[in-house]
Amino acid sequence: MYLVAIGWLYVVVLMALAEGTSARGTWLGATFTFLLYGALPLGIALYLLGTPARRRARRRAERASAEGRAGVDPDGRGHAPGDPVAPERKEP
Repeated sequence: MYLVAIGWLYVVVLMALAEGTSARGTWLGATFTFLLYGALPLGIALYLLGTPARRRARRRAERASAEGRAGVDPDGRGHAPGDPVAPERKEP
């Protein structure tokens, strides 16, 4: 998904550059080309395509809080929590 977005931005940047450097084009027109033909539609498309992932993350967080596991495993790796401070060793 991101590869297509990067490719589309590349094409739009080249279009804006061609418009800005042409004899009949202006840099203001190039800016509007980039914003209205590239950034705005791409932002909307990425937002809509990312909706299922956001929904899954929200459901996962709600499920974890309902089970009382919220905050127990913050990185989600499943390792047992370690002691943040090493215990002091006592000499015999």
